[in-house]
Amino acid sequence: MNKVLWQPDAARVERSHLYRFMQLAGKQAGTHFDNYDALYQWSVTHPEAFWSLLWDFTDVRASTRGERVLVDGDRMPGARWFPEARLNYAENLLRYRDDRPALVFRNEAGQRDSLSYAGLYQRVAQLAAGLKRAGVVPGDRVAGFVPNVIDTAVAMLASASLGAVWTACSPDFGHQGILDRFGQTAPKVLFTTDGYLYNGKTFNSLERLAEVLPALPSIERLVVMPYLDAEPDLSPVPGAVLLDDFIDSAATTLEFAQLGFDSPLCIVYSSGTTGAPKCIVHGVGGSLLQHLKEHQLHTDLGRDDTLFYYTTCGWMMWNWLLSGLASGATLVLFDGSPFAPTAEVLWDIVEQEGATVFGTSAKYIAAQEKAGMRPGTSHRLHALRTLLSTGSALTHESFEYVYREIKQDLCLSSISGGTDILSCFALGCPVLPVHAGELQCRGLGMAVEIWDNGKPMAEGKGELVCTRPFPAMPVGFWNDSDGQKYHDAYFGTFDNVWAHGDYAELTPGGGMVIHGRSDAVLNPGGVRIGTAEIYRQVEKVEAVQEAVAIGQTWQDDVRVILFVVLKPGHHLNAALEQKIRQTIRSNTTPRHVPGKIIQVTDIPRTRTGKLVELAIRNVVEGEPVKNREALANPEALEGFRDLPQLRC
Repeated sequence: MNKVLWQPDAARVERSHLYRFMQLAGKQAGTHFDNYDALYQWSVTHPEAFWSLLWDFTDVRASTRGERVLVDGDRMPGARWFPEARLNYAENLLRYRDDRPALVFRNEAGQRDSLSYAGLYQRVAQLAAGLKRAGVVPGDRVAGFVPNVIDTAVAMLASASLGAVWTACSPDFGHQGILDRFGQTAPKVLFTTDGYLYNGKTFNSLERLAEVLPALPSIERLVVMPYLDAEPDLSPVPGAVLLDDFIDSAATTLEFAQLGFDSPLCIVYSSGTTGAPKCIVHGVGGSLLQHLKEHQLHTDLGRDDTLFYYTTCGWMMWNWLLSGLASGATLVLFDGSPFAPTAEVLWDIVEQEGATVFGTSAKYIAAQEKAGMRPGTSHRLHALRTLLSTGSALTHESFEYVYREIKQDLCLSSISGGTDILSCFALGCPVLPVHAGELQCRGLGMAVEIWDNGKPMAEGKGELVCTRPFPAMPVGFWNDSDGQKYHDAYFGTFDNVWAHGDYAELTPGGGMVIHGRSDAVLNPGGVRIGTAEIYRQVEKVEAVQEAVAIGQTWQDDVRVILFVVLKPGHHLNAALEQKIRQTIRSNTTPRHVPGKIIQVTDIPRTRTGKLVELAIRNVVEGEPVKNREALANPEALEGFRDLPQLRC
């Protein structure tokens, strides 16, 4: 077992929501749960009792709950939770309507705005009335090409209040990235700001949208939310309307559409290694209930807390952050670079806003250490009690750094899940110790196991799977009428068992260690990237005949390596490298740009012509290659061995 870095004292344990829930669960089960593991085992062996109690404990608002909790509970996919329930996500997030701050906005330029719970309700009512007047009905898609500002949160809640389906794309995506997402989901209304900030620069969103709108015929209204300019120039997007002209300023109340538990709430995008991004549909009830569990039981979030998570609106952690309103917390939203105008900007906000829970990425924590930052010395972090980290595995060294240079009395919770479930499989726990390099626990109600060759492992590394249904499973994929793509994505490996694609192990103390992805999805800086998005752009470069991308472990992170086979008569030089990088950057995001571009003579593939990214990565990392017999040209692997460019 790894070194214990922090242990909650008895007072903190007994004040926690989890401790109180544990007592209630024990009474219901007719026993006494004296530790987390006992509660966890009960939650996965008695799922109906657990999720029913959680519904009551978190006070889910619903017009109807119904008697049944789980139907077809032995099927994945196919299980149905709370099949008679009727509820609304936005109604649960807007349950508080007082003068306490609901949202605080900060950006790298020093701007600060705030909105109370009462003000948030009023703003949502006005925007929902505008959407309704525009013809938005349950099931319609409402999209955002948006930075993380208050108006974005208002737009999402207004959409959800009507039963529409929210979907968002980060504004740093290029032409193709936007089309790959909104082209599939066909939104009726699109919200955007006039631009956004990053690293001291401003970027015009309207000029980029002007290029793609002709290819998105489903969009009937483009609503511009002023941000960089109080009176933005709308000439690039004829027909667009300003937010103040779209809302109904006379509206004062909301009528929340009562929806089924599995009615779609949002669509998020996750790229695989082939084809366009997957459009993952998450449901109203499952998202709400799972987030309530993770916030209140695993993060100990309540009305007196201020939750600050550094995220963009295109990452599932934005959805996770927004759900914190259902627990009555104050949420801090941020737009900009985490290192602008200085490397201390996020810690400045943590101190100034009195954040009690701060979330970021493992890459950010590692970067802080390398830069010699000492937030515990430079800032007053007396209010901070929980630090969350996700996106990639947090190293032992980063754990040690947090307790050495940030704060000693701190629950450091490395959490892991993903876009696929809009939540987590492994989380923090306010009643458990923190061990270096470990996620504290498996999430309550999540029957997580580690498998090897289709069998559970008591110890050792293997595939992270979930063997029983849970409410936050996706409703399905958009435009997947027979459910085959959804089935193949998670249940094609093991029948009736969710295979998540993580390589992990359970620790003797009940924690978990994530060793990385077991598939070929890239993960630079903790952001998952599908290789197909890179290939789609590289193919536009005339000199490139074929390309393959992998993620190479590099300096406690992953860097993208792009291997290219060039057409006869072409050679990789600085000009061609720049052209490839610029093509990728212009149509996707800066994160997609490879750290290295290397010319090779051939790329290995299967007998059916599929590129074998995993085999190439294994060679680069010095690991054995499995299933060489499945390759049509296994000799091509030798071209990737001991390349000097990969050592610098």
